[in-house]
Amino acid sequence: MNAYVTGQTIKALRESKKMTQAKLAEMLSVSDKAISKWETGKGFPDITLLEPLSAALGVSVAELMNGNTINNKNKSANMLRASFYVCPVCGNVITSTGNALVSCCGVTLSPIEAEEGEAEDGILIERIENEHFVQIENPMTKEHYISFVSYVTSDRVQTVKLYPEADASCRFPICGRGYIFYYCNRHGLMKFRV
Repeated sequence: MNAYVTGQTIKALRESKKMTQAKLAEMLSVSDKAISKWETGKGFPDITLLEPLSAALGVSVAELMNGNTINNKNKSANMLRASFYVCPVCGNVITSTGNALVSCCGVTLSPIEAEEGEAEDGILIERIENEHFVQIENPMTKEHYISFVSYVTSDRVQTVKLYPEADASCRFPICGRGYIFYYCNRHGLMKFRV
């Protein structure tokens, strides 16, 4: 990630909006020469201008700083397209239903790729009345544990956070076909069709 916004990023975003340097300068109450200096790398926008600059260019401050814009093409909001992110610092679990720029504790996170699980992966998914009962074989020590279990269907994501030295089991109300995901701090994200 760039330490600060680059001139190439400003120029590309400005041109994608079909905006002149003069128009952008007017929106920010700076001179068009200032915009030219930023775009040629001979100067940088003041930090107080980052929020107005990102608003004028139609991106978030994080996207402006990163240089990558996120286009949400997931218009249908199908939850089966959910992505999971886990913070390596605090253990937060974050989900998104499309491309997202996610950060936690100052770390930019990448979505975790799920592996197709198999019966020998130590998971029991049992239907009990109107619930899925999920139990995972895991030592659940501070060094090796299941962080979360999620039940994802086309219209919802239900997540249960698990903790070391606790039981690796949970229940989800059945609400259609989908997947059970679980995240092991050693083996990564696994998914199972239900």
